[in-house]
Amino acid sequence: MSPDVQIGPPASLWLIVPVLAGFLIAGYALDARRRAALKFSSRTGGQRRLVGRRHLWSGLLVGTALICLALAMLDIRWGKTRREVPQKGIEVMFLLDVSRSMLAEDATPNRLERAKQQILDMIAEMAGDRIGLVAFAGDTRQVVPMTTHYDDFRDSLKSVGPHTLKRGGSKLGQAIESAASGFISIDNDHKAMVILTDGEDQESDPVTIAKQLHEENGVRIFTIGLGDFEKGARIPNQQDKFNQFVQHEGQQVWSKLNGSILKEIATETDGAYIPAGTKQVNMADVYHQYVANVPQTEFESATIDAYTPRFQWFAIPALILLMLEIWVSTAKAKHHKDTRVNLPQNSREHHSSTDQPSGTHAA
Repeated sequence: MSPDVQIGPPASLWLIVPVLAGFLIAGYALDARRRAALKFSSRTGGQRRLVGRRHLWSGLLVGTALICLALAMLDIRWGKTRREVPQKGIEVMFLLDVSRSMLAEDATPNRLERAKQQILDMIAEMAGDRIGLVAFAGDTRQVVPMTTHYDDFRDSLKSVGPHTLKRGGSKLGQAIESAASGFISIDNDHKAMVILTDGEDQESDPVTIAKQLHEENGVRIFTIGLGDFEKGARIPNQQDKFNQFVQHEGQQVWSKLNGSILKEIATETDGAYIPAGTKQVNMADVYHQYVANVPQTEFESATIDAYTPRFQWFAIPALILLMLEIWVSTAKAKHHKDTRVNLPQNSREHHSSTDQPSGTHAA
């Protein structure tokens, strides 16, 4: 397809299926009518060539009309024009915990992969929001700056893991403070953070930092807790071939969800705490019930290429062709009617001529 020509959404391609089916059915029906007419004309002495030609024209008209109709359904567009479109939305910074405890497998396949999928599920509901990504453990890294290029965001998210940061541990407060500098707009009240973590923290005072950020910049923080909060889970050891799980002072380390700190952060920032635990969470609901309620703001206008719809160039000829086919069929039906009216008279003349005496009598 030429870059200067566009067709409608992929779903529109399925509209061709009933058109093609109609084309086949119409072709079969026209062929059946043609054969019946030829059989009738052979009995009545009609002109077979004329009958065949009329059905040929009828078939061409219907077939061409169906092709035009299929092209109209494709919603073909060409003629590009550029226009400015106002952008409106919120800025959402995702904070993803990539510490080794997120490799615990109490959530399937593990906490980290579950968190990544939850982020993907949420951004699938967004349209126009700016999004960014910060990875944190013992230190912090801005993986994706604020952007509206969701595909680039997805690609970067896939590659994030414990290897992204050199320092282990978990300093949630430092991550919140660092992520705040990633917002583009200086205006308040349209910014949100979504933190996905098991809640472990090494005395970085995240609640105080989150509260101050909300009071000064209006940032609302939504926290999603992952992991089992009762028994917990052991942490797979990817660096030691001899020990399957992480150990500390000769004892296997068990990691549990610390939901209390996440709930306190959400409360102090007018956000919400979602205790996902080890269960699947409907992130579409989380977005629409909580995050999407953050007041929107207008961003810079975006320049888009708009293509002019041309479906009428195919729909109008299809209508004209179908009207011509109706006219041809009506004329053909009238001709057949006249033939049937004249048939009895011709038949009587034929029988009367055969009943005439031949002029030879028996002696």
